[in-house]
Order: sequence, then structure tokens, then C-alpha cells
Amino acid sequence: MSISNTLAVPPLPAVLLEPLVRNALVEDLGRAGDITTDAIVPADAVAETRLVARQDGVLAGLDLARIAFGLVDPRIEFQPRLADGATLTPGAEIALIRGPARGMLTGERVALNFLCHLSGVASATASIVHSIREYRARVTCTRKTMPGLRAVQKYAVRVGGGSNHRFGLDDAVLIKDNHIAIAGGVRQAVERARAAIGHLVKIELEVDTLEQLRTALDLGVEVVLLDNMGPDMLREAVRMVDGRAITEASGRITPETAPALAATGVDLMAIGWLTHSARVLDIGLDS
Repeated sequence: MSISNTLAVPPLPAVLLEPLVRNALVEDLGRAGDITTDAIVPADAVAETRLVARQDGVLAGLDLARIAFGLVDPRIEFQPRLADGATLTPGAEIALIRGPARGMLTGERVALNFLCHLSGVASATASIVHSIREYRARVTCTRKTMPGLRAVQKYAVRVGGGSNHRFGLDDAVLIKDNHIAIAGGVRQAVERARAAIGHLVKIELEVDTLEQLRTALDLGVEVVLLDNMGPDMLREAVRMVDGRAITEASGRITPETAPALAATGVDLMAIGWLTHSARVLDIGLDS
């Protein structure tokens, strides 16, 4: 099977991935290492096994799996048969792994934890992207990521065909309802933000009503977050904006509800559960 990456998403540098994998291995090995494997498996035992998909999905996180085995024992050979972005079907061979059996068994769980989780994120993203393929709206993730895993989770979203929202609080201004309440109103919040930021920083404003949207447009914000609006209200909001700002829908968007929202003409659909609640994809290590 040839190696392919259908979406051609640039891989993350190993220097960013290795600390994540190393910390996970340290957590797993604890104070005495893999006492089960060390007691049972001879030190000179070698093995050959394969990473195999057990359900349909999209592959993501292969480099983290490779690094996990390599950190445990550099003698382990990791030969990928596919690349991140590949479409998986049950039985698809993802990689061939051979070498010292102890290292393979010790690194297995950490490798699979990363691979199954990130493939789950990519697969969930792909399901939404597929459901709105007839429309121009793009799927984007949020900051609702697991602590420490933001870079790789957002990478998995890109592998699944989505795009990334801001990575942190310092990327852009996002004024939400609590900011507005404390500032005393939409206008006050936007004016204070604009006075405090540099000329390259964009302002996004969350709005719940069309009246708030009118104010946002008058103030010239670059992006409007249209929160929890149904298709009819969202369609009217997009009509009001008329290209003057980027429109972003949010609030309990699923593969079932996404098409009706995308049909309104909205630019972006922000979906937090892609990273905080996506189900893992079943991938196993089979001999």
C-alpha cells in the first residue's frame, strides 16, 4: 500500500511533538518502568506487529506514535504504510513495526492513546466538513482543547479538513458577553479593546441579537460571532452583514444541524466538541 496524504497538511515539527510524547511516557513508566513486560518478556525477544484500523475514519497523529516507540527503544523500526489524512477502512494497515518486543509493548499504549484520539478528532471534523460540502462555510475549532494538547488537536482538525481559530488569548480580541457586561455595553467594550491593541490585531465580537449585530457593524469589527442562532435568524444576520465582516456561527453544531446553518451563507462554523468530546477512533496493534 502506498503512502499518501490526501489533504497535504504540513506535519508538525518533531521538536514540538517529542516533549508531549516524552511526558506521556514518563507518566506511564512511573518510578520503576514497565514491570510486567520486563518480568515476562526476555530482553532479547524480537517481534513484528502492525497498526491496523478497526473502523472507518481519517488518520492523524502517526508521528506521535512513531516517536513513542522510538523514545522507548531506538532500535524499533517504524514503517508507515499510510500518512496523516488518509481515509481509513476496517483492516487498513497503517504501519509495520518490528524490533525489541519489550520496547514495543511498553510504548504501545502511549502510541495508541495519541493516535486513536487525534484520529478521532480528524474523523469528527471530516464528518462535519462532509455534511456541508455543498456550501462555502468552513469548519473551525475553538480553544476548548485538552490542556497541553492544543497544538496537536488543532493539527488533527486541519487534517480532517477543518481550519483553526485562534490558538491562544494573545492571537486576537474576542469580546464575549461577560466582557460586554463588565464594560457596560458593546460600544464601550469594542472602543476599549481597539484603544489597547496593535494595528494587526483583529476584533471579533459575540452577538446574540440582531440589534447587537447592528451595533457591531456600526463599530466596524472584523468578525462577528453569531451565537446560538437558528437558521432563519442566522440567514438574516448574514444578509445584514453583507460582506462587511466575517460571519461565524457557533452553538451546538452537529453533522445533522450543520447543513441548514451552512445554507444561510455563514463564513465559519465554530465547533468546540471537535476537540473536547470527539470519540477516539479504534486503532489496534495486531500481530
